[in-house]
Amino acid sequence: MKALVLGGSQFVGLHTVRELVARGHDVTVLNRGKTETILPEGVDRLVADRRDAESMKAALESKSWDAVFDVSGFIMVAMGSAMTDLIDLLDGNVGAYVYTSSIMAYAPTGVCPWTEDLPTVDEGPNTYGGFKKVYEEALLERHAQSGFPASIVRPAAIYGPDNNIYDMEMSYFLRLLRGLPIILPHDGLVTGSYGHVDDLCRAMVDMATHPKAAGEVFNITAEGVTANEYVSVLSEVVGKPADIVPMPSSHVGKLEKPAYNHLFGAAHHAVLSIQKAKDVLGFTPEYDFRAGHTQTFEWFMEADLANTKEAPVDPLWFASYDFDYEARLAETLREESHGG
Repeated sequence: MKALVLGGSQFVGLHTVRELVARGHDVTVLNRGKTETILPEGVDRLVADRRDAESMKAALESKSWDAVFDVSGFIMVAMGSAMTDLIDLLDGNVGAYVYTSSIMAYAPTGVCPWTEDLPTVDEGPNTYGGFKKVYEEALLERHAQSGFPASIVRPAAIYGPDNNIYDMEMSYFLRLLRGLPIILPHDGLVTGSYGHVDDLCRAMVDMATHPKAAGEVFNITAEGVTANEYVSVLSEVVGKPADIVPMPSSHVGKLEKPAYNHLFGAAHHAVLSIQKAKDVLGFTPEYDFRAGHTQTFEWFMEADLANTKEAPVDPLWFASYDFDYEARLAETLREESHGG
């Protein structure tokens, strides 16, 4: 299969490239060429900017692909007509187009689990979830009009080796290893689904060749867990006790800076159903929550990330942590809980 990966330099994109290469496919990536990354041997690169229609046209015009994987992530920069510019370039020149959307495309609801037929957000393209929803609609509309072979995957929280959202498992591995306080809002009851990056990429590559995938939306993740369970399992994986500090809901939204995983906020209280992916694609996660985080922690230690000194900041999402701030906040919360 001749495959094009839009992105391909970080996390989901990079793991998609590796999955394709491992299956013996001919792989090309398209990105701005500004992120240093080591691609597998034999992978070609096209340089273009999603914000620049002419550069995309120059890179893609007259080319055809068996499959295109759109994993560029936060591409709200591709506004207005640019949404359909790429579809226009590829329509008639691609055998399958797999778009990585997000659980954030769903309108929050108290009903669980979330299935693909539930309502989506109505926020317009200026928010992350809103942009994902609008682009999904453009793809599905083109599929209905011309048969454009688009399929859509909605993952929940993605974790695993190379994760560049630094306030997730990396920060909790560090807190546990260093015996730092772990602040949990909402009594640790916020629930979310978590899926390993390699399970997601395996499903996406399967979607590109599945005869029933085009025109469909699939949730891809593993099981849902509460914030309490998240910390408890990671504590067992790391082999260190968790110093949990409950934070009253009255403090949520009033902190100077983030002090816990952004997924522990009420807006992310969601569990996805993957029954459709099981029934149509035959998808079954290879990693459950515990096994996936065990594998990720092994990678984390082998990569010597336990000795991380400075808190890394993702330049796109600005996800990071401040352990000194958390320590001060934990002390304040403990004093408040004891009437201090």
